[in-house]
Amino acid sequence: MTRRFVDLSIYLENDVLSDPPGYGPKIQYFTHGQTFEQIAPFFPGLKKEDLPDGEGWAIEQVTLITHNGTHLDAPYHFHSTMDAKLGGRKPATTIDEVPLEWCFQPGVKLDFRHFPDGYVVTAADVEAELERIGHELKPLEIVVVNTRAGSRYGEADYVSAGCGMGYEATMYLLERGVRLTGTDAWSWDAPFVHTAKKYAESHDAALIWEGHKAGRDIGYCHLEKLHNLEALPPDGFYISCFPHKIRGASAGWTRAVAIFDDSLMKA
Repeated sequence: MTRRFVDLSIYLENDVLSDPPGYGPKIQYFTHGQTFEQIAPFFPGLKKEDLPDGEGWAIEQVTLITHNGTHLDAPYHFHSTMDAKLGGRKPATTIDEVPLEWCFQPGVKLDFRHFPDGYVVTAADVEAELERIGHELKPLEIVVVNTRAGSRYGEADYVSAGCGMGYEATMYLLERGVRLTGTDAWSWDAPFVHTAKKYAESHDAALIWEGHKAGRDIGYCHLEKLHNLEALPPDGFYISCFPHKIRGASAGWTRAVAIFDDSLMKA
């Protein structure tokens, strides 16, 4: 049996631009030589030189929001209710309530790297790409979108790079049974800087976060800040993206991984 893994996640790290100013993670590192004072209260009378090589443990203190790093957004992030078009509104699912079966499914990659920054992908664009790669969507497949933003990770323009998925493009996927999607951009929607220009001209609030807000009509999850999507073929792989279990939260961090496994593909 041949099995191959492709890491689709970015690092949680200091000093690499992956979020707007003020929203990034903060990690304080404590090395083995800095932690004796943390250990000593557990063992009265202990001296630093009593420890092997005088070393304590390594530990880190991390300050995060649930949307730092590669993460899975729950329907609750998008709106307080969901499924208006599936028989009536109900409370939106939080990250600890997301069905686990959504998070390990066959993957499909749509290549939208040719679209300019700020472009809003349409249903026709999705349909054309599926036709190009010869794939017919199946319920619960995980659809990931490769945008130009993937090549800009860590650069000053990352947050403003890449196209976004519009309402009708998102609904095209959801109406065919997709319940988990993903992007290598900072957001599933077009970058705010581009949407802000359109809003300034039209004052149409429906333009704001339109892909996210599709969750009001059909609840779904999406991955943001994926990485390395260029390494994936259009299909023929699984994606694993189980989120951290944070009670009542809008998102959870995940180590998203693509898995190529002959036995899985034949199952």
